Amino acid sequence: MPGEHGLCRKLTADDAMKMHALEKRCFSLPWSLEQCRLAFSRPAFAAFGLFAAPDVLFAYISLYHVADEMEILNLAVVPEMRRQGHGHFLLTTALQTGRKIGLQKVWLEVREHNVAARALYAGCGFRMAGRRRNYYTDTGEDALVLALTYSA
Repeated sequence: MPGEHGLCRKLTADDAMKMHALEKRCFSLPWSLEQCRLAFSRPAFAAFGLFAAPDVLFAYISLYHVADEMEILNLAVVPEMRRQGHGHFLLTTALQTGRKIGLQKVWLEVREHNVAARALYAGCGFRMAGRRRNYYTDTGEDALVLALTYSA
């Protein structure tokens, strides 16, 4: 779907290298290329990306869907485009799709000090659901578990 947010499409295993490159730009603990390729081999995994041109990935969201729940694994936008609403667009698109297919709950983990991510998720209805102790291996930092439950 072209528009102000670029070309949005489902990523495939052929996009693993692009996803890995974006991971390296956005995260202190990026998935390795092997992890990216392995993710695409799992039937419950899906990723959607925004492209500035057919081969220029600048944002993506990755998801894991089981039964009536979905876990958001990663949401990444290149640093120079973070304040343009691309992350919000991808997140709301994923949440709308989840609602349409009958999901009951969506959850994710986020670093406590990542104020921008926490604000984005809170703005979409996510609330604190718990804490995972020493979740981030690079710092030993806890992860906040945020959840959104769809109302009937």
